[in-house]
Amino acid sequence: MFLNRRTMTFTGNSWDSLQRLHELLQKTDTVMIGAGAGLSAAAGFTYTGKRFEDHFSDFIQKYGFKDMYSGGFFPFASLEEYWAYWSRYVFINRYADMDNGTYEKLLELVKDKDYFVLTTNVDHQFQKAGFDKHRLFYTQGDYGLFQCSVPCHHKTYDNETAIRRMLEEQADMKIQADLIPHCPVCGKVMTMNLRTDHTFVQDEGWYRASGRYTDFIRRHKGQPILFLELGVGMNTPGIIRQQISFLHPPYRMPPAKIFSKAARTY
Repeated sequence: MFLNRRTMTFTGNSWDSLQRLHELLQKTDTVMIGAGAGLSAAAGFTYTGKRFEDHFSDFIQKYGFKDMYSGGFFPFASLEEYWAYWSRYVFINRYADMDNGTYEKLLELVKDKDYFVLTTNVDHQFQKAGFDKHRLFYTQGDYGLFQCSVPCHHKTYDNETAIRRMLEEQADMKIQADLIPHCPVCGKVMTMNLRTDHTFVQDEGWYRASGRYTDFIRRHKGQPILFLELGVGMNTPGIIRQQISFLHPPYRMPPAKIFSKAARTY
């Protein structure tokens, strides 16, 4: 793969770091991966540009949206229009197969090691690539789940069938009213299981994953661990970047924008 634009910065230091990473992977049996949005961007899940324009040209024309993410917070006039937008959003980022191989390459590096993944990504790409679901902790939710918008109870619901139907049957930027999802308990409108405010539902699966993460750290306390921060920025630094920095492992690479950058350019 080649860049479609000229690289204007010196990449020698990145190459040295990649070689260092290779050496550490060879001699380290335990790997803790902290993954943010940059990793999915490297895998092709961009929220701007051609991909956004191809799927949301009508919403862009009507509302002037600049990117997919900010469009998700727009106060649509109706739930029919809201779910037309979100069904497209969820489908292309959760159910469509388009990973360029980045996640599979990462799995090849760690599949024979004792690894665990702590991620703020909500697109399910780790599991789709073959990572063991019992070694994953999705802290911020999952595009593949609905929850009650109140919420009246702490349970989530798989949404693939509903999302696919909304996508197939929408017209004029709206879905049919009878496709709007409602809570089976209280009857209120459902929403996405994404951490945007205090109403986010941490269901039983979330707590089980949290427990496995805590157990992983406990079992390896005082042992060499290679920590990889992949595509982790400062949007939610307390979840991965700051939490991992408190642990001070013997083997620790610099924040691995290196890996996601390499995935995009080689």
